[in-house]
Amino acid sequence: MLVNVTPNLTEEFWNELVAPFEDANPGIDVVIQNPGAEGVAAALPRLLAAGDAPDVVQSLPPTPDLAPELVDLSAYEWATNGPLAEQYTIGGQYYMAGIGVQLQSLMFYNKTAFDEAGITELPTTVEQLDDALAALSAAGWTPIQTGGDWMSSHALQALALPTVVGEDPDWFANMSSGEATFSETYGSSIERYADWVAAGYIPTEALGIQYPDAEQSFLAGESAIYPMGSWFAGTEAAAENPAEIGVFAAPAIDGVSDAAMGANIASPYSILTSSDRVDEAALLLEFLTTDETAVVDQLAVDGNFRDGYAYETTALGDELFQIVSDTPATSYTPTGEGYGERRLPSGYSEELNTQTQALMGGTAGADVNSAMDDWFAANAG
Repeated sequence: MLVNVTPNLTEEFWNELVAPFEDANPGIDVVIQNPGAEGVAAALPRLLAAGDAPDVVQSLPPTPDLAPELVDLSAYEWATNGPLAEQYTIGGQYYMAGIGVQLQSLMFYNKTAFDEAGITELPTTVEQLDDALAALSAAGWTPIQTGGDWMSSHALQALALPTVVGEDPDWFANMSSGEATFSETYGSSIERYADWVAAGYIPTEALGIQYPDAEQSFLAGESAIYPMGSWFAGTEAAAENPAEIGVFAAPAIDGVSDAAMGANIASPYSILTSSDRVDEAALLLEFLTTDETAVVDQLAVDGNFRDGYAYETTALGDELFQIVSDTPATSYTPTGEGYGERRLPSGYSEELNTQTQALMGGTAGADVNSAMDDWFAANAG
């Protein structure tokens, strides 16, 4: 099984997770495959090309390009009834099974920083968030903690998607068909992010900060707001003496009544068609996605959620559960390139990340909007 290995999801965690399955199925040995620094998304195509593909892949949502390499799980009730299962279908077929929902449009915040800046109410609009960032900066805090690599565009999406998809729930389809343009729909968020950079809310050295370092910096109380997915709650729960941290849903601009919430499947599992152990792999997936202990262990370690599967949390986790309770399922939106039938052209995530890093380096918002319009003109429709 090729898996995502992170500070939370260590090889030790994965081996302990599958141990009860191996005990119950003595004829099956689950070998955990660590993709190393290249990650699952880069490792799988290389392994497929080399004829050395794993039986099971974790953390990689199915795409139309990848679907031919994946076993159709439509015959398995545990796959078709799982979290976000229908939303991730491609051509009506189910190619993955997940363990829960992973929230993406979140702003974790340092409560001490907010107190020192005189912020007594959490922002519920982007305009209020602007005011909070100004107050934090004036109080001597680094307002936003972000970094290089994939982190760069995560903060931008936390700013943009609640408004963009809140205003147009069919945004993914309209962008893919060419009926909408990036600058018309996303452009104001790009301009606002450029303003944040110019105001110093995002430090100039952010591009050189790696994910583990950004995470530890925020945990240590060195910055005020950390746009990050719900898995950070698992990191906070395991940290020694972290700063006092809270969380709020990333807001939309004033006037958008139903702010969208980025929500992806947590820990999607798929079986490769090249596997000669499909039956055994299906047993493993059923265990990983339905066994109460296995599901709860996976939910808890990365701060994810699923109806009917409860676990003890920290105060921060309780705040996240409240956000889940307050967010209608109809408000959930994909992030990045999307999933299932709600997808943008391949390569969008990489291009958005590249352009966000340009913003962080001082490129004008108008130039980034123009570049993204050109990219969609060449890749959509």
